[in-house]
Amino acid sequence: MTHPKPSFSLGMEEEYLLVDRETRDLVADPPEGLMAACEARMGERVSPEFLRSQVEVGTNVCTDIPALRGEIAELRGAVAEVAGDDDLAPIAASTHPFAAWTSQKHTDKQRYNVLARDMQALARRLVICAMHVHVGIEDDELRMDLMGQATYFLPHLLALSTSSPFWRGERTGLQSYRLAVFDELPRTGLPEIFESWAEYQRHLDILIRAGILEDATKIWWDIRPSARFPTLELRITDIPTRLEDSVCIAALFVCTLRMLYRLKRNNQRWRCYANMLVQENRWRAQRYGLDQGLVDFGRGEILPYAELLEELLDLVKQDAEELGCAREVAHARTILQRGTSAHRQLATYQAALADGCDPHAALQRVVDHLAAETVADL
Repeated sequence: MTHPKPSFSLGMEEEYLLVDRETRDLVADPPEGLMAACEARMGERVSPEFLRSQVEVGTNVCTDIPALRGEIAELRGAVAEVAGDDDLAPIAASTHPFAAWTSQKHTDKQRYNVLARDMQALARRLVICAMHVHVGIEDDELRMDLMGQATYFLPHLLALSTSSPFWRGERTGLQSYRLAVFDELPRTGLPEIFESWAEYQRHLDILIRAGILEDATKIWWDIRPSARFPTLELRITDIPTRLEDSVCIAALFVCTLRMLYRLKRNNQRWRCYANMLVQENRWRAQRYGLDQGLVDFGRGEILPYAELLEELLDLVKQDAEELGCAREVAHARTILQRGTSAHRQLATYQAALADGCDPHAALQRVVDHLAAETVADL
C-alpha cells in the first residue's frame, strides 16, 4: 500500500516552572495577572498547566527546524520577560531541585479538576515538566506504523534530554526522576504496538465506552498519535534546559521518522523489538542518562552511548541534510561532550558544597544556574 508522503511539519510544547528569584522556591500562587499578561503577549501559544507554578508554551505549525527554533526562542524569552516583571523566573527543568509537592496548588480548570479528583495523590505529586515534539504524519496507518518502529529510539532521545536529578532537596541517583513520578499514572510508558489504525481505535473505544476516558488526550504514552493533530507526538523526554538541546532532540526525532519512512518506501522497515527489551534501555536512560550505555539487542551487549549515537547520526544523515537540519542534529555530539542539564545541575551542586555552602544554599545555586541557562541560547 502506498501512503501519501508526510509533511514532516513540526510543533513543540515546553513546560516551565516559575521560581521566586529571592527564595528560588516555586511560586505556588503566582500573581493574579501573570497568565493574562502572558496571553496578551503570546496569545494562544501560552497556557496554564496543571500546577499554578507552571506555564506551558506551544509553537505554531512550523515547516522546518530553523523556524521551530526561532519560535520557541521567542516564547522562552517572552515568558522570562513577563515573569521578570514580578521578580520571577522560568526554569526549563523537569523537576525543581528542592520544592515540596505538598505546597503546590493546581490550576482551577475543568480538565485539571477532574485529573486531581481521579488521580488523587498521584496528581498532586506532578511537579514535573516535559518537552513534547509533534511531527506531521498525516496518514493514519502510516502514523501507527511509524510509532511502533520509532519506539526503539525513545531511550536514545531520553538520554540526551535528562534534567531531573533532584527531588525535594535530595539527589535521587537518577538522571530523569521525572519519569519515576509520571509513570505512577495509568496509560503512561511505552506504547502498545498495533497492526493498524483501526486496531488502535478499537482498543481506545473500549475505554471510552466504559467511561474511563473522554478521549485520546488521556493516553499519556512516551510517544502517541496526537488526539488533536495529525502528528506523532514525542513525550518521553525531559525538558532540556538549553534551548539548543531541545532543538537538537526535535531535529533527531523528525529525522528518525523520515528515515523510517524512507525505509518503508523502499520496502524495508526497522525491526520492532518487544517492550520487554526497549523497557530495559528506557530504564538505563532514566537511571544513567548518557553515562552507562544502552543495550544493543542484536549483539546482546551494552554499548557506550557515544557509539550508539554515531550509529543513529549515520542512519539519519541523509534525512538531516534533506530537511536542512544537519547542524542541529550534529549538536547531539556537543550534548554528549558537555553533558545534559542533569550533569550540570549535579556539578553546580557539588561546586557549591565545595565552596562552603550548606545543602539548601547549594540547591539554591542550582536554581540560579537553571534560570540563567533557560535563556542562555535565545
